[in-house]
Amino acid sequence: MVQERPVRVERRLSAILAADVAGYSRLMHNDEEATHARMTALLADAVAPAIAEHGGRIVKNTGDGFLAEFPSAVEAVRAAIQFQTRVHELTAGYAEDRRILFRVGINIGDVIVEPHDIFGDGVNIAARLEGIAEPGGICISSSAYDHVRGKVGVEFADLGEQSLKNIDRPVRAYTLIDGGVPVLHDVRAMSATPSRPRLSIVVLPFANLSGDPSQDYFADGVTESLTTDLSRIARSFVIGRHTAFTYKGKSVDLKQIGRELNVRYALEGSVQRGDNRLRVNVQLVDTETGAHLWADRFDKAIGDLFDMQDEIVSRLANTLKGELIAVEARRAQRSTHPDAMDLNFQGQAYIYKGITAKNLSTARDFFQRALAVDTRSVAALVGMAMVELLTAAGLLSEDRLARFSAAEEMANEALSIYPNHATAHWVLGGVYIYTGRVVQGVAECEEALRLDHNAAYAHGFIGLAKYYMGRGAETEGHVLEALRLSPRDKTIYLWASSVAIAKLQLGLDAEAAVWLRRTIEANRNFAFGHFLLAATLSLLGTLDEARAAVRAGLALDPDFTIRRIIATRLSDNPTYLTGRERICDGMRLAGVPEG
Repeated sequence: MVQERPVRVERRLSAILAADVAGYSRLMHNDEEATHARMTALLADAVAPAIAEHGGRIVKNTGDGFLAEFPSAVEAVRAAIQFQTRVHELTAGYAEDRRILFRVGINIGDVIVEPHDIFGDGVNIAARLEGIAEPGGICISSSAYDHVRGKVGVEFADLGEQSLKNIDRPVRAYTLIDGGVPVLHDVRAMSATPSRPRLSIVVLPFANLSGDPSQDYFADGVTESLTTDLSRIARSFVIGRHTAFTYKGKSVDLKQIGRELNVRYALEGSVQRGDNRLRVNVQLVDTETGAHLWADRFDKAIGDLFDMQDEIVSRLANTLKGELIAVEARRAQRSTHPDAMDLNFQGQAYIYKGITAKNLSTARDFFQRALAVDTRSVAALVGMAMVELLTAAGLLSEDRLARFSAAEEMANEALSIYPNHATAHWVLGGVYIYTGRVVQGVAECEEALRLDHNAAYAHGFIGLAKYYMGRGAETEGHVLEALRLSPRDKTIYLWASSVAIAKLQLGLDAEAAVWLRRTIEANRNFAFGHFLLAATLSLLGTLDEARAAVRAGLALDPDFTIRRIIATRLSDNPTYLTGRERICDGMRLAGVPEG
């Protein structure tokens, strides 16, 4: 009797992409034929071309989705980004309840291959990851992330380890950060784990304390807008509004919420409207300890409620960003083996402390250490670019042009990896403005505002650009917008000094003096502010005060000379050049060394 040989099973290592349509059953129930036709068109016009272009193959269609296989994780992610972007464009005009959006999961695994199907745990994990992705989102496993990190021009936020259905071990998952904004997730179904993502937060529904249920819309609007604005913080993970609103009106245990949603922080607040005033209270809570980390109050006379909502949200978002960075930096200090993100948080925290030579030098050290750990760390590259720009802009170095050049190089490198990084765009814009490429600089700052409308620095730099363009009358409006967005910002003194030099350009010396006193009040260690005040006071004829201001400036920067201003020609505009010479003349009258 001849013994039969066992059939050889074909196996190979593959990148598996699983996708389905979010809410497919509902879509089919509402309009079966139209949904089928639109999905068929999307598969033909968006999905199939992207998969073929990146060397993949559709293994099978599953009715409401498909399974695809690639020889490379990088190509699988690139294909997913390509077709998700195209699907988003093709469906943008549809109402939300009729829109077809895919959820995508990607994993690397050893699979069993048959002519029209593939099997194995690797396939199952991809399918489960697709299940926790948001509509239009991409969720990948740690094995896929290890292969694509730094190679696909986008970034992913760490969701921590997830317990997936019918998978016997936790799987670490990552979600695509889309244009700088992590795709919002409903994670109620995810099991709590000890590894909560950094910068992870839920904005709980703000309480309406007005005693008038008709005012609920305003409290809800603040909650929704804050959720959206906080998600613009790079590498943040923000729980979606639909999940957050399930807690509305309930007595909640913030520690339990932290466990349920796997987040480190909760933001809660209240809105109270009186006869003619509106008060908003807000507090940030550590969900692991229950400790209150920060609180603030916004109190204002009632005007246009929707304008007020925008102003409240913008201010809170900018302030809260700084607070979250500071809290994460304190956590990072306790780490015995800090990774690139830990080091970046600590570097950013030193920038937020204030623009001094010492703080910027310390921040630079942290960013350099982060780059030593991860040479393609976008956060570290942008941080280094900020340090170089602010050092040069604050006249804290003699080699300003070299600093600007270094900032430009690093900002461009960051954008080559992550093209939609809002901060990198306004940093590059600032460099262009300070180095005579004002029109390009304004365009970069406007792109930053398109990506993040809370980018106060972008408004500040546009105001400075108008001064270099000889249009100083427009500077104050842009700076006031920056101050509206971030009234407690550490760089207020730079913005205020921009208005002051614009006023000097216009011959409004008394108004310039008011802005310069505000500059010095915001940062008494800003030597150039004292020298500008000295020039202004001498032009106003108060030479004794002017000379006292010179002494104060030289005590902070003994090497300062007028030559430092003249050596850096930042514009050829004749109005700018005339105004700059007027400032130098005022400094000479006050006794600033010529150099």
